[in-house]
Parts: sequence; structure tokens; C-alpha cells
Amino acid sequence: MKSKAAMRSRVRAKKPPSAVPEKDFSDTCCEKCDSGEFADQLLLCDNCDGGFHLFCLRPILVSVPKDSWFCPSCSRQKKDNYKFPLIQTIIIDFFRIKRHSEASQESVQENKKKKRRRVSNLALLKKKRKKLLAFNPSDDPARRLEQLASLATALTSTCAEYSNELTYVIGMAPKSANRSALECGGMQVLSKEDLETLNLCKSMMERGECPPLMVVYDLKEGFTVEADRFIKDLTIITEYIGDVDYLKNRENDSGDSIMTLISASYPSRSLVICPDKRSNIARFINGINNHSVDAKKKVNVKCVRFDVNGESRVLLIANRDISKGERLYYDYNGYENEYPTEHFV
Repeated sequence: MKSKAAMRSRVRAKKPPSAVPEKDFSDTCCEKCDSGEFADQLLLCDNCDGGFHLFCLRPILVSVPKDSWFCPSCSRQKKDNYKFPLIQTIIIDFFRIKRHSEASQESVQENKKKKRRRVSNLALLKKKRKKLLAFNPSDDPARRLEQLASLATALTSTCAEYSNELTYVIGMAPKSANRSALECGGMQVLSKEDLETLNLCKSMMERGECPPLMVVYDLKEGFTVEADRFIKDLTIITEYIGDVDYLKNRENDSGDSIMTLISASYPSRSLVICPDKRSNIARFINGINNHSVDAKKKVNVKCVRFDVNGESRVLLIANRDISKGERLYYDYNGYENEYPTEHFV
């Protein structure tokens, strides 16, 4: 049986050992529920030493963070003190956007390709409507700048770099490990036409024509994403981006945004996308509580894994028309139901 001292031990995010003796927090209570019970779930702020149960936080934390952790009040002060500067040259450098001359030349080439396409009959037209659509950027360049600034603020606040491609880091899974043939659950093959649409979305982003989305901060959900203009059904919202790693290396990871890339027959070959270091707006689109009927009704985005030239890629796609101002939600589990989502809003 555990001693009372052991049961009342409080937890902190892990940090390097220090010669300075730690304070006694045995009498610390949760700032939300005013209870000192469930000590192993009571997390201490690294700034103010306030205690919070993991399940009392909004958004709820699944596990104790590996790095330093700050309570909502302290982290909000940090966020309020930082906002990405709304300066075009700084944003262009942050997202590595192509300069005007390069972007203009690409736009002309893309317009020529569009003019060559013809729909010969009604049957083909109906078939074409089922294809994926490229996102429609906001018309106002100043508004696009605000959208990019909101994403840059969220990335900087979470200490992440911007990336719009899957990254393969030494010490994690190599690119050769990403083989869609390893998927045991089946995977859709991205058609040639849909691949062109995906590449069009990528090239638009490279020249600063971003998806019409705004990253906002919510006290319950944390960073979340809203549609900044009407988005049609079957529109590609974004690709899920991050570092690719083996699932076996991340089974005890405290990250709440890890996404399945390949679910292999041999678990040692299963891959996940980890967006904590490098990511794009996909990281801030929230998963839904799929245990609640009311929550399921909010789902307006679907997460789909595609075979793209032999590699697995994860796309977030609108599964219905999305109104301006509507928040984006998707079922984090998809068909796997492996991840506990009871704590999602």
C-alpha cells in the first residue's frame, strides 16, 4: 500500500536536474476544483507554482508534458505579450513565400493548363464534381496577410517551425519507411487529377495564397481554426504535416496531435506524423469528441490517408459546405478508434 506521502506527491513537467532543493507542495490543491485529491494527476505550473488537475484543464491534458508547462493564466500572459508582426516582408520570410516575379510566372502557366481542359458531356461533368477541389484564397491580400500572421503567431507560441512537407529527421523514420503498401487497413489511391489539385494548393501556398482560415485562441480549446470565407464540400483544407517517426518511438509521447500515417500489419513498421517541431495549420484544427452525438454534428472536415506515388499522405478535406466563421472539426480517430477522445470538446 502506498504511503500518504507518496500518494500526495505532485507532478511537474520533466526538467534537467538542479542543485536547488525543490519546495514542498504536499498541501497544493487544484486551482479549478479546490481539491487536493488525485495527486498523481495534479500538475504544477513552472511559473507560479499553481496546481491543476490534468482533467480540470481546458483543453484537458492527456498526460504530464515532457517539457516546461505553464498554467492557463501564465501562458495567456505570454500569448498576450506576443503577436506576430503584420509586416509583409517578415511574413514572406517566415513562410518562405516566393517573390512576386516567380509567383506571377507560375500563375500564368497554371492558367494556361486550366484553359486546355474541356468537359465534353454531362456525365463527365458530374464525375468531375466528385473530384477534390483546391481551396479558394481570400481575394484581399491584406486579409491573407492577417490569416498568415494568425498561423505564424500560433506556431511561434508553440515553439514550432513552419513546414508544408513531411519531414524525415535523422534518428526517426527514414523516407524509405513510408511505403503505402505496408498499410493493413487499405488506403485510397490519389488520382492523377486530385494530385494536380493538391500540388496546386501547395504552389498557391508557396506564393502566399493561403487557405481562407484564421487561427484563433479559445480558453477551452486552445488554438483552433475558423473558416474566414465560405468553403465548398470536397475542398482540400490542408495536408497534415510534421516529422515522420515510428509509432513504437512515440507510444509514451505526451503530444496531443500525433497522427497515424501508416497502420502496418507489423506494428514495428507503423508510422505517425509528429507536428510538435515542424507543422502547418493542420496542427491547430481540432479533433472532435466522437463519444458525443452533439459533438459529431460539428464535424465538417474528414481526415483521409492517400497513396501518393507509393507513399502515404494525410489530407484534411471538407466533408460538407463550411460557412464563414464556422470552426473546423474532424474525427481524430477516423475508422481506427484507438485514441481516447472523451476529453475533446
